[in-house]
Amino acid sequence: MNIFAIIKDIFAPAAKLVDDLHTSDEEKLQQKANMLETYASVLEFGVQFESEQLKAKSRIIEAEAKSEHWLTATWRPITMLTFMAMLAAYWFGWIDPNEAERITPELMSDIFDLMKIGIGGYIGSRGLEKVVPATVNAFKAREDT
Repeated sequence: MNIFAIIKDIFAPAAKLVDDLHTSDEEKLQQKANMLETYASVLEFGVQFESEQLKAKSRIIEAEAKSEHWLTATWRPITMLTFMAMLAAYWFGWIDPNEAERITPELMSDIFDLMKIGIGGYIGSRGLEKVVPATVNAFKAREDT
C-alpha cells in the first residue's frame, strides 16, 4: 500500500464523520475546510516523502549504472531480460514438456508482476522526476495565497 492510499484511508472516515455531525451547515463547512487544509498538508508531506524515496532509488540505480564492474552495472537489465525470456518461452510453448508441470500459471503471474515492477520502476521514476517537483510547487503556491 502506498502512502497516498494510507492518507486517503485516514481522511475518508473523518470526512464522513463531519457529514454526520449534528450541527449547523455552517459549522460542518468550517470543519470540512479545516480538514481539507490538513489533508492538503498531509498530501504535500506524502509527495515530498515519495519524492525523497524516488531520489534515493534513482541514486542507487545511477550508481550501479556508472559502476566500473560490468556485473554491478548490468544486473538489473540482465534480470529483466531473463524474466522476459521466461515469459516468452511460457507464452509461446517453448518449455520442455517434462518441466511444464513445475512452471505453474501462478509462477508465471509472479514473474509477470516482477516485470511490471521493473519496467514501471524505470519508466515511472523518470516520469515522477518531472511531475513531483511541479506538484510540490503547486501545493506551496496554493498555501501562499
